[in-house]
Amino acid sequence: MGGLPVSPKYVIRARIDVKGNVEKHDIIGAIFGQAEGLIGNELDLRELQKLGRIGRIEVEMKQQDGNVVAEVEIPTNLDMAETAIIAATIETIDKVGPYPARSEVVSIEDARAEKRQKIIERAVELYKKLQESIPESKELVEEVLRRVRSAELVEYGEEKLPGGPDVKTSDTIILVEGRADVLNLLRYGYKNVLALGGATIPPSLRELLSNKKVILFVDGDRGGELIARNVMNSLKVDYIARAPQGREVEELTAKEIARSLQNAVPVKDFLEELEKEKKLQKERETKAEVIVPPTKLIKSIKKNPDMAQEVVVPLEVYQKMDELKGTLEAIIYDDNWQMLERVPVRDLVNKLKEVDKAAHIVLDGIITQRLVDIAYTKGVKTLIGVRIGEIIRKPDNTVLATFSTVKPESSPETPVQQENANSNTENQDAVHQENQPSAQAQQ
Repeated sequence: MGGLPVSPKYVIRARIDVKGNVEKHDIIGAIFGQAEGLIGNELDLRELQKLGRIGRIEVEMKQQDGNVVAEVEIPTNLDMAETAIIAATIETIDKVGPYPARSEVVSIEDARAEKRQKIIERAVELYKKLQESIPESKELVEEVLRRVRSAELVEYGEEKLPGGPDVKTSDTIILVEGRADVLNLLRYGYKNVLALGGATIPPSLRELLSNKKVILFVDGDRGGELIARNVMNSLKVDYIARAPQGREVEELTAKEIARSLQNAVPVKDFLEELEKEKKLQKERETKAEVIVPPTKLIKSIKKNPDMAQEVVVPLEVYQKMDELKGTLEAIIYDDNWQMLERVPVRDLVNKLKEVDKAAHIVLDGIITQRLVDIAYTKGVKTLIGVRIGEIIRKPDNTVLATFSTVKPESSPETPVQQENANSNTENQDAVHQENQPSAQAQQ
């Protein structure tokens, strides 16, 4: 008997044993006939099937010694109580055709259980994908801070000196070496910070610093000392602040920056401290002679000359260097200049210990002795940074370079270009030979 299609909630499974030989239609007729009028019109099986509340009744039959065993399946989208009533009604069937019968409900199955299992499995997959797509809180914080710092960065004067938004309005200016230093101080709320922009003091910088108290904040190495001396000879500086020994301003934490600025000293006191340090150094040198054993890998550099070497990199890497500027990040490449990792500069040393096959590193920061040492142990061939710090030991097989000494690979000449070049050379030689007799005649 037909009806509307059913999306079942439950499936009633029953068994009917008939003491005689009957057909499938006899079983179905007995189900509809003996249930009719028994449980009211609202639950009449024929009406329910017409309305699509129960589905097609399936019957599987087996013959056993002249008797029939029928397995009946009735799908229903009724609620639990109504389904249970229909199932109980099936068990009242005691006759099929002229033969006695015995009916029993084997089970009532929840047809949605399989759907629920599929829902759970799919939900797990979607949840995992969602977790992978959501960045970690640390990444979110870093991205927010990077955008905030970039938004707060202001360029001053014709030289476009990078600085904070309060440079013109504040009565005190924190003067640092470069853009990376400015970004780090902006990160921790110092908005009256301004970068030198190079070794030469530009006129616009003098104008910005006029009638202001100036705190010069330099790195805690030999390079920082040299910058301080150069600036003091060219500008009026009130106080000198130094990063902790061997550290750069761009990598300091909020506490280290605050402590360094609190310990800032007048220029006179700073110069006196430098003289004391020199005297102590000379005394130590006279008391103990340091013997450096010769080695093929390590060079001793006493006066820290300009160590930047010219390096040729793939064009894609060269373009990536422009994107890297101002981010305080580093990119680790393999031997074929394929990117392995991109990390903040402050995490570079620790990350380098974990990464295998590192061969080249480009960083928006300073190449320090610590970085050189770690890079050597990991087999890194090339280190490219904004500048090179005070390096005492440098492996022979490690190339140190700055952004200014890096060049992109030029595209090789095509065969046609080479042929034209050869042709031009031959023509020039022929002209030269033709001109020789006339030149001799003139003589």
